[in-house]
Amino acid sequence: MPALRTEDFIFNREGDRLYGYGAWPSREERLPAVLIIPDVHGLSDHYRDITRRFAGEGFFSMALDLYSREGAPKLGDLAAVQDWIRGLDDRRVLGDVDAAARFLRSRVEVRRLSVGVVGFCLGGQYALMSACDTADFSACVSFYGMLRYAEHNERKPESPLEMAPRLACPYLGFFGADDALIPKADVRELETILKSNSKRYQTKTYAGAGHAFFNDRRPDAYRPDAAADAWTRAIAFFREILGAP
Repeated sequence: MPALRTEDFIFNREGDRLYGYGAWPSREERLPAVLIIPDVHGLSDHYRDITRRFAGEGFFSMALDLYSREGAPKLGDLAAVQDWIRGLDDRRVLGDVDAAARFLRSRVEVRRLSVGVVGFCLGGQYALMSACDTADFSACVSFYGMLRYAEHNERKPESPLEMAPRLACPYLGFFGADDALIPKADVRELETILKSNSKRYQTKTYAGAGHAFFNDRRPDAYRPDAAADAWTRAIAFFREILGAP
């Protein structure tokens, strides 16, 4: 692995201070970049590790702190998680992702036109939505991002499925066949929408895997074979679209 630099970043959006954790290889040439959107629990050590893993593959990588303003929530069970997600303002999150993308493009180490986005769980949902909401990204990878809303309101005006026809870059989505949070019918609907709108996309569903199968900090959910295969595919996808580091 190349020698890595790491830094806790601070950047601004409309007067708010936002935070991120960055890692990148020490090289002279400009690098393709990857913005990482964590799961509902926020910027944990797991996502700092993933940031360094992407950097080890040659990317300038930054994990966004979704909770820069209020701090990470304390979520005890699935019901609390779902309540928290329902309360998140999509426009705020997507605006923060856009600000993070602009920050990455401003870095002298980064190739401005080679910025990708990747997310996990809630972050996978927002990665896809961001790739539909803006032309900031050249590639999008989503790990088990939820696709459908049970209800709409001012905080949740459009679901990922409703935004999917506006996908603005190539997309790679990973799902678990046993994921109780993402029905197989939703994945099939996403594929149908993307195909009918002539989008460039790939999906991969792993048998015997459920939600969070990539999270090696969760022995109950982690599936090493699926995680290793998805990682290999994600790196190859980013290298193909963003250019080799």
